[in-house]
Amino acid sequence: REIDELAHKGKDVYDFPRAMIKEDHLEFSFSGLKSAFINLHHNAEQKGEVLVKEDLCASFQAAVLDILLAKTKKALERYPVKTLVVAGGVAANQGLRERLAEEITDVDVIIPIATPTAMIMQAATEENQIPVVFSAVSDPVTAGLVESMDKPGSNITGTSDALNTEAVMDLMFAANKDIKKVGLLYNKSQDSSTVPIQDAKDYLDKKGVEYVEKTGTTNDEISLAADALVAAGVDAVFTPTDNTVMTAELAIYEKFVEAGIPHYAGADSFALNGAFCGFGVNYVDLGTATADIVVDILVNGKDPATTAVQTMSNGIATVNTDVASQLGIDYSVFDGMCEKVVEIQTAEEFE
Repeated sequence: REIDELAHKGKDVYDFPRAMIKEDHLEFSFSGLKSAFINLHHNAEQKGEVLVKEDLCASFQAAVLDILLAKTKKALERYPVKTLVVAGGVAANQGLRERLAEEITDVDVIIPIATPTAMIMQAATEENQIPVVFSAVSDPVTAGLVESMDKPGSNITGTSDALNTEAVMDLMFAANKDIKKVGLLYNKSQDSSTVPIQDAKDYLDKKGVEYVEKTGTTNDEISLAADALVAAGVDAVFTPTDNTVMTAELAIYEKFVEAGIPHYAGADSFALNGAFCGFGVNYVDLGTATADIVVDILVNGKDPATTAVQTMSNGIATVNTDVASQLGIDYSVFDGMCEKVVEIQTAEEFE
């Protein structure tokens, strides 16, 4: 991620090798590239030269992407591929997503997952107007992907995993009717947090319940924010579908458990990382709804501009039973309040 971010600030000025890029097979190797990087660094040290790290990252990433794109396009030409899926950690690389959008254009539809990828595909299809059907975008209107949920207005539509904040709050108060103060923990720079945090405030205002906001943009800042919420004496903590907090959850959940504070959040991954309860849409149903929209566009001739963005009406509560036991919470009260309740334990290796 850091290489990707620095690469976008630099230029491809260092000459790194593109091994086997012109050979007529699908094999590739980065061993020569790594050696070239090390040699460049050592030579610069010996000569007392200073290498610009932004340019280093840009040059290194360009070499990697040139190879990946060349081999991917060769595979698409060689085999009758109907679908190209970019998944795993490499899918988070913005440079790769941008290059794919720019260079692989002979497609009938593009299906990006989550807001950042959808925004890249929006920019890439501005001229060619290839239909884009996104999935798992929390707030497509605020992100500028669509004009409205009912009438997207362009070549883009899809499905939203928008959090039902009221449903999360209902679970919170079902488990403890005597809550007096709620902590709101989130990254204020994430668009996906804006609407659910405001919804949480509105809900709590109607109940006359006090709330305390704490935010952060890094793991360390989130950890300090969690300490502040514990010090403030909150009875429960709410976090929307926030990747920053989710990543930091393994480092903060014990703070909340030791203080007797249940953490409710907007995805099952939070519960896997130690939060008491993660609430979110059924992603199997979300994927099916996304596929249905693709069929409507490609087979039935529907126009993305007038195809409404779909949201899921109910959700799944994922409860961390280890944490529930330590907090002494009877989560059987959740039965009937959501689609289903899933029980899991903390997975220390999960991120």
